[in-house]
Amino acid sequence: MQSGTLLGRAALAGAALAIALTIDFVTKWLIVNVVMVPPHTIEIAPFFNLMVGFNTGVSFGMFQELFVDRPLLLAALMATIAAGLFVWALRTTRRIETFALGLIAGGAAGNVVDRVRHGAVIDFLDLHVGDWHWPAFNMADVMITVGVVLLITGSLWPARSTVSIDERPADRDSSVRPHSKNEQERTIPCQTHR
Repeated sequence: MQSGTLLGRAALAGAALAIALTIDFVTKWLIVNVVMVPPHTIEIAPFFNLMVGFNTGVSFGMFQELFVDRPLLLAALMATIAAGLFVWALRTTRRIETFALGLIAGGAAGNVVDRVRHGAVIDFLDLHVGDWHWPAFNMADVMITVGVVLLITGSLWPARSTVSIDERPADRDSSVRPHSKNEQERTIPCQTHR
């Protein structure tokens, strides 16, 4: 499905960004101020816990030693990436891509807010198998993942043509002239009989 106007794309991307930011902010606030007071681990399922952790690195805690003393540097880098994703969302004409990029930008922005406010990203979702734990994550990360899945899914469907009937190449060709009104009235539709 196509997203025609810049204003329409901005509204769709902005809505996706706002949804991602709101979900991220509300869930982090609830975890830090209600659920994890005092901090502890809550087993939801044999493979899933709620807990609270602070990630000073990038995805999956990578490069923590590089950014532990410079959280604003990483926040600025992530904010630049989020802004670039939002601009990309405004430039694409496919709604699924616009929405997906808005979700990704919103998730990235949610983590930027954490880095600016806390110096680290608040993570609270813990998936594990036995003693092996996937790096903890949050709803901003979930929004980023959903956005990426939507981008990939959208890329599997061919884009519809955005050329209107009036802009067809044959109409622009000077050798093909439209019929005059008199010629159009004299034209009889052709029917084939078997």
